[in-house]
This record gives sequence, structure tokens and C-alpha cells, in this order.
Amino acid sequence: MRIRIFDTTLRDGEQTPGVSLSPEQKLQIARMLDELGVDAIEAGFPVISEGESKAVKMIATAGLSADICGLARADKRDIDAAADAGLDYVHLFIATSDIHLKHKLMMDREEAVRRAISSIEYAKSRGMKVEFSAEDATRTERGFLRDFFKQVAEAGADRADIPDTVGYSTPAYMAEITRDAVEATGLPVSVHCHNDFGLAVANTISGLQAGATCAHVTINGIGERAGNASLEELVMALQCLQFDEARSTGIHTEKLYGTSRAVSGLVGIQVQPNKAIVGENAFGHESGIHTHGVLSNPLTYEPISPELVGHTRRLEVGKHAGLHGMNAMLGEYGVKPTAEQSKVILSRVKALGDQGKKVTDVELLSIAGEVIGEPGLRRMVQLSGFSVSTGIGTMPYAFVKLNVDGKEFSATDYGVGPVDASLSAMQKITGEIAEVRIREYGLASISGGSNALCEVTIGVEDAKGNKASARSVGEDIVTTSVQAVIDGMNRIMLKKMLGGKKTRG
Repeated sequence: MRIRIFDTTLRDGEQTPGVSLSPEQKLQIARMLDELGVDAIEAGFPVISEGESKAVKMIATAGLSADICGLARADKRDIDAAADAGLDYVHLFIATSDIHLKHKLMMDREEAVRRAISSIEYAKSRGMKVEFSAEDATRTERGFLRDFFKQVAEAGADRADIPDTVGYSTPAYMAEITRDAVEATGLPVSVHCHNDFGLAVANTISGLQAGATCAHVTINGIGERAGNASLEELVMALQCLQFDEARSTGIHTEKLYGTSRAVSGLVGIQVQPNKAIVGENAFGHESGIHTHGVLSNPLTYEPISPELVGHTRRLEVGKHAGLHGMNAMLGEYGVKPTAEQSKVILSRVKALGDQGKKVTDVELLSIAGEVIGEPGLRRMVQLSGFSVSTGIGTMPYAFVKLNVDGKEFSATDYGVGPVDASLSAMQKITGEIAEVRIREYGLASISGGSNALCEVTIGVEDAKGNKASARSVGEDIVTTSVQAVIDGMNRIMLKKMLGGKKTRG
């Protein structure tokens, strides 16, 4: 069975607290979604602002392959706004649960049905296809919901949608009301699930198994409160898990990780490291037992290949590490210690792990260099001097001194903030001496309070296009940013120096 993927990142996803996209950013994301292979894009809610209407119109006229849809209440003004934005497909909705009818809409069930029918007829008169949602369907009295969908179909709706508006359903109940809607309408049925209880993807799958043919999803599962069903999780579950009937989508899965990172950057919401499918740790291994198994056959501890979703496998070392994984990491740099040297290196790695310290591959190489007597296996770049100056009425200023392969270099620069000034000063040194430039920078808070920890991720690239990334965690944003850049530079310079090089041992 072919499942239709209806992406609402640009509408429900943008309703995430703190997220606001410009028309140009929305068009940029819409193009990514189209390249990803989604069947429909909910471009926005045209009536809410001039900018939103402009964004929807830009997307509707961009020549994308996906169906372009806009949200509208069961109201002529909303429908006109959608039509005037150039849409021929509208997602209409009205609440059907008693709690919404009484406390939000102040109307009875009969009036809600009349409004729904009237809005469908008006939208059809304006030449639009209609997908109709019974908002808060999972808290609506089941008999009324079934009758409501029947009348929506008779009024001329082209599709029916079941929203689990506050994530209140269980998979079993979602299956029951989906079967009701399919039987009552004879229309293609969609399911739109929220993640308040962590069941959005499970409820979506249950609805699809019960007869729905379309899933409403967002990239990274973003959305109001706890978010929506995650596109990447749902698509890979449908493709890879064991179902009684095969289900496919038109998604180009190798683009999932790249799309996830791009959307994350544009909306300003960091993807949690342990996020399924697209998190940084989704294919990361430290445990000796796991790395040994993965090196023998990746399927031992990975349900799918990371390449299938455009991701990469990552081995790390720490107190849980084993010899196989550690030696595999060293082997990437052409470093091959003897059996005895490996044991010594591993014992030192574990000692650092027991102290709560993260051991990067740069640190691993430095330890290995000391053990096997290779002075070249060390940090190529070290911070030897650093200061920043900032304040009200003065432009932030930074001084940075780096030791690059035994030679001292220093630079100063201004910036829009202390971090920008520091990175600009470092860029002066690295661009001139090591031909390494900073290409990506990400910042996220990972704890609360006045002494919150921040996480900085950095991407660097040399003149030949070789890339490396690094992550640093600390209390001070400026210092943590500088350290992340230095780690990234060390990685790319060591890889360039040691790539394919044989070492003693």
C-alpha cells in the first residue's frame, strides 16, 4: 500500500513556541520538502498575517511537485484568504469535542455540523479541493464523530482527517475511530497525531493499519507543546518494520538526515542527540561489546544502515570502550599499535572516562602518540592566549593566540558579539596558516539556571574540501565556542597529516 505523506512543518511545525519563519525561509524549507519527496505540503495559515499569505503564495507558485495546501477555519474569510493566496487545496477544520464546543466555540454540535457543511460548499464553489478535520477528534463522542464525518463526506469533502489534537489517544482507540471514519465516509482518510504522551508515531501507524492512507507529519517531530508525529521516524518504521502488509512512501530516505539538520538550523531548534533516525547518537557506539559487534556486522547493533537515511556511523571511546572499537578509530588515521600498546592506551582512555571526561579522537591520538612514541600524534593546534572585551556602547573585541604545530600565531578582531569576535579572530589565523575555515556553528542550552551548560557544535573545512566537526560543552559560551573550533581544527589537520600514513607499532 502506498502511504501519502502530508507534511505540516511549515504550519503546525511553525506553531512551535519560539519559532517564526520569514516567507523566504518557508519557501526554502518547502523546496527541501519537495526534494525529499513528500506528497503534500501544508504551507501555512494564510489568514493570520500578510507575511503568511505572501509565504503561502510564494510556495503555491514555485512549481513544486507536491500538492500545496493551506489551513483555514470553517469560515468564509479564512477560505477567501486561502484562495486569494493561489491555493486550490484547503485544509478546513472545526472542533467537534464537547470541551471545545462549549468552552472555545460556544456552540452546540448541530451548529458545528452546519458550519462544516457550509464551509465545504463555499470552498468547493471557489474551486478548491477540501480536506476536512474534526479538531480534537479523539476526545469527541464516538457516535457523533462518526456521524459528523458522514455529513462532511456528503457535503463534498475530498478527504477526511482525524486529528489527535492533544495526543490523547492510544493506538487501539485510534484504530477504532479510523475504521469508523473510513466506513462512514468512503473517502481517503488522514491521521494527524500529536506527541503529548510520546505516542504520535505509534498512533499514526495504528491509524494507517486500520485503513487510513495519509499521515500528517513534521520534520524532527516539531510542533506545538510536545510536537507532532515525526516524518523520519514514521517513514522508516513503515519501510523497515514488520507489518502484515507492506507500506511504502515516496520519500527519498537518503535525504532524511540532511533535511533534518537544515530544518533544525532554520527554525533554531536543536535535534536531541538520542533522537531516533536523525539524532547525532542514532548510530553512535561506545560500548566495547557494541563496537565489536558492529565492526563484525553492523546489523548486530543497528536495525538499519545509517547510509539509508543519509547518516553516518560513529565510534567513540570512553570508559565503556573495548580494544576493537578503539583500534578501529586509530586505524582511520593509519595508527596501528601493538597488542600491548593497545592495552595501555585503552587503560588510559578508561581512566579519563572514570573521571567523567569525554575522550575525543584528537585526545585518543594524543594518548596513542605518547604510548607508541610517535610525537606527531598530538594536538596540532593549542590555545595559548585568549581574551575578550565587550560592553554597552562598545563593539566586542577579541584577542586569540594559537600554537599551530609549534609556532605561535595571534590575531585580533571585532564582531557583533564576543563569540563572533573570537571566531573571527581565529578565522584570521586558521585561514592564513592552516587553510581551515569555519563553515558551521551551532549553539544550544542543555541545562537551565544561571549556571546553565551550553553545547557548541562546529564544522570546519580545509581548502581541498575535507570536513570535520566537533562538539564542546561548558558553562561559558565564548570559551566553549573557541574550544570547539580548536577541536575541529585538530581533527581535520590530524586527518590530513595522518591519512594513510603508517606509524610504528
